[in-house]
Amino acid sequence: MKRVSTVTVRKRLSFILAAGLFVFFIIDVRLGYVQFGMSSVLTERARDSWSRNIPFEPERGKIVDRSGVPIATNQSAPTVFVIPRQIEDPAKAAEKLAAALNMSKEKLYKQMVKNSSIERIREGRKISFEKAMEIRELNIKGVYIAEDSKRYYPFGSYLSHVLGFTGIDNQGLMGLELYYDKELSGKKGSVQFFSDAKGRRMPDMSDEYDPPVDGYDLKLTIDTKIQSIIERELDNAEALYNPDGIVTIAMDPKTGEILAMSSRPSFNPADFREVPQEVYNRNLPIWSTYEPGSTFKIITLAAALEEGKVDLEHDHFHDPGFAKVGGATLKCWKRGGHGSQSFLEVVENSCNPGFVELGNRLGKEKLFQYIRNFGFGQKTGIDLAGEGTGILFKMAQVGPVEQATTAFGQGVSVTPIQQVSAVAAAVNGGILYQPYIAKELIDPITGEVVMRKTPVAKRRVISESTSKEIRHALESVVAQGTGGNAFIDSYRVGGKTGTAQKAKDGRYLENNHIVSFIGFAPADDPQIVVYTAVDNPKGTIQFGGTVAAPIVGKIMEDSLRAMGVKPRKNQIEKEKKWNDPVMISVPDLKGMTIKEIQQQMYNLKLNVSGEGAEVVQQVPEPGVKVAEGSVVRIYMK
Repeated sequence: MKRVSTVTVRKRLSFILAAGLFVFFIIDVRLGYVQFGMSSVLTERARDSWSRNIPFEPERGKIVDRSGVPIATNQSAPTVFVIPRQIEDPAKAAEKLAAALNMSKEKLYKQMVKNSSIERIREGRKISFEKAMEIRELNIKGVYIAEDSKRYYPFGSYLSHVLGFTGIDNQGLMGLELYYDKELSGKKGSVQFFSDAKGRRMPDMSDEYDPPVDGYDLKLTIDTKIQSIIERELDNAEALYNPDGIVTIAMDPKTGEILAMSSRPSFNPADFREVPQEVYNRNLPIWSTYEPGSTFKIITLAAALEEGKVDLEHDHFHDPGFAKVGGATLKCWKRGGHGSQSFLEVVENSCNPGFVELGNRLGKEKLFQYIRNFGFGQKTGIDLAGEGTGILFKMAQVGPVEQATTAFGQGVSVTPIQQVSAVAAAVNGGILYQPYIAKELIDPITGEVVMRKTPVAKRRVISESTSKEIRHALESVVAQGTGGNAFIDSYRVGGKTGTAQKAKDGRYLENNHIVSFIGFAPADDPQIVVYTAVDNPKGTIQFGGTVAAPIVGKIMEDSLRAMGVKPRKNQIEKEKKWNDPVMISVPDLKGMTIKEIQQQMYNLKLNVSGEGAEVVQQVPEPGVKVAEGSVVRIYMK
């Protein structure tokens, strides 16, 4: 038997001891690293495996008008969640909750026994606050109510195509809700609680709340006072004429800010599923394209004046009722023509042959250069989705007939927003502005403005002196010409009528027109431009001056008062017609009693509010001219 020396044994024991110490050292280092270096990571992993999240939706940013009036807000609409592993008696719980939610208890039972950490009950989404309280009172273990909200439009169909709407998850689907969805949406939060593998809550670990971040509020350029006036007049026109559609836009010509915008048919954003898709999916003021008719003559007039091709007062034109161009006969709307007239009268009378002459003087290159400079044939860049571009002739296609018809607004296709922007440029001093409808994004917590839009001047299209001539000519159209039904006593109004025959399959339709009027006021210092187009009005003569001009006149009169623009006496006198109403000045009734007013025998109707003895306030104010028999509201002390 071989003997091992004591030295060898000691060496081996020392080696084993050193190896053991090294192994234990590695283990200690590893344990230390796990204990101190990875503790936070492992703890978080453990917490994640124990945690359950009840989501809390952020509040979508409000949409308000230029003065802060809310036009799209939120209503509390809680949502029901279930933690299946915490349900002690699924059958009984399903029966109770199903009765409260008016849903199938079998369907609910299947969700309650699912092998999942958390279940959102579809029928329990966006419920009322009262329903949420009812479910809380059931005190079902494992059933939770998470805070949520749904979009609320306090004015109903008001501004519907502009605002758009949201889906079930508060995501923007159309209009401004879609265009500014990222900014309005905010960031989700949650309540986090902890449970063991069996789903039982761990009482020694407190819940954690990660608050949602609310979306930014969106302030618009819209003025709700003007918008309300437009909505009222469009409702009246819809009831009176039963048209295929109506479009109205009001804009500040000096900035490009949209003050109001509406169209018919309309819809309620909260119930958009109740109407056909083509109703809510088409924002007609920026999407629809059609021949503009005589409102387009303003552009031809601007080009001719800027190029020095016409003197409105001294140049004359004889209108036989037609113009022969390239083998075609282009007729005037007045059978027999207007005879000899100045070019100012050509504008007042909306004489087609007169504008054919202006187009000839310009030539096609200059005419189409101005048309494009005024923004036609391209998008305006308004901050709304779905804008159209319109259609212009390609220069190679423009012959004598195309040049002539374009000069008076036929054969081209434009959008309402293009017309408003172009006419605003023609009367504001000659600057084409980009229209816009969103003014600011505001942090709802701090009130800080995180985005502000300012007017964007694209280019100068005509000189200030030319713009001044256009304003005078268009004021004459309202006072002396075809736009008489838009005349407002004590306010200087300019404007232009339009009557365009609709085309289908390359042929013009009979007795089917889009009639329009574009007006601005005050004529010497424009504060507002209003455009209205009525598609195929029924039961009336289809002329822009007959149908659209009165609508714009009413809108502008009430809007100017709402804007605080004071009436003034100096204006072009209106040419009187046999059917014009007799206008009288409203007397000063303040301080008078009802008996005293009746003794004066004013040819006015009274609408009395209050029970006092004397009048303390009246609407309209003294001095305002109204038609005989109009209603004056008086407020008694």
